[in-house]
Amino acid sequence: MDAKLLEILVCPLCKGPLMHRKEAQELICKADRLAFPIRDGIPVMLEEEARRLMETEEV
Repeated sequence: MDAKLLEILVCPLCKGPLMHRKEAQELICKADRLAFPIRDGIPVMLEEEARRLMETEEV
């Protein structure tokens, strides 16, 4: 993931910052507890494609 792109991307729901989880290829929104997938180097910023984080998952 390009560092410049990560700087400007925000959560599409709350407009909050995202954390890049490299090993899982996901962008994490801590506020909404959502994980947006990165497929072929392209972030998929759609709510219906996001994975809801479990209560036990650390963010």
